[in-house]
Amino acid sequence: MRNVVSALFVTAAMLVAGSGAAPAAKAANAPVAAPAPQAAFCPAWLNQEYRKLHSSQKVNICQAFAGRPLLIVNTASHCGYTPQFKGLEAAWQKYKDRGLVLVGFASDDFNQEDADEAKAAEICFLNNGVTFTMLAPTHVKGGKSNPVFQELARQTKAPSWNFNKYLVRADGKVLQHMGSSVAPESAEFAAAVETLLK
Repeated sequence: MRNVVSALFVTAAMLVAGSGAAPAAKAANAPVAAPAPQAAFCPAWLNQEYRKLHSSQKVNICQAFAGRPLLIVNTASHCGYTPQFKGLEAAWQKYKDRGLVLVGFASDDFNQEDADEAKAAEICFLNNGVTFTMLAPTHVKGGKSNPVFQELARQTKAPSWNFNKYLVRADGKVLQHMGSSVAPESAEFAAAVETLLK
C-alpha cells in the first residue's frame, strides 16, 4: 500500500511539473509580439476637457487630437472679424486631410459674444457653415483664462482681440501666433500652416 501511495505521489508530481513546463516551452517557441505603440504625447495644458458650443457633449483635446498639429482660435459671434469663420472653415476643409485640427474657443472677454449660446451657435454653424470643433465660451485672457490660453500666452502672447490664431505643433510647442488682422485667406496664413504641416 505504501508503495502504491508513493507511486501515485511521484506520478502526480511529474504531471504537475509537466504542466508547468509545457506552457513555458510553448511560450519560448511562440513568436514575440511587437510592443504596443505608445500613446501619442500630449502636454498637460492640452489634456483638458471643454464643453462643445451649445451642447452637453464634452471633448478632451488630448484624447481627441493628441499627436496632431493644431490651429487654435479665440472667436466671437458679433465681431468685425466674425466673417473669418468662413475662411477658417475653408482652411479646415483644405488642410484636415493632412492632419490639421482646428479648434475654436468662443469667448466674451472682448464683449463680442452673444449672451445666448443658441444664437451664437446659429451664427457659427448655420450662418457661417462651421464644421470644425467649436467650444462653449470660456475666458481666454487674464487671470481667469483657461489652461490652453494660459499656456499660449506664456509661449507667445495673450490675445488682444478676437480671432487670434495660434499654430501649435504636435509636441505642444507653439510655432506661430497671428493676430486678428491675419485673414485665413491670406498668403501669410497659408505659409504659416504649410510650415506647421511640413
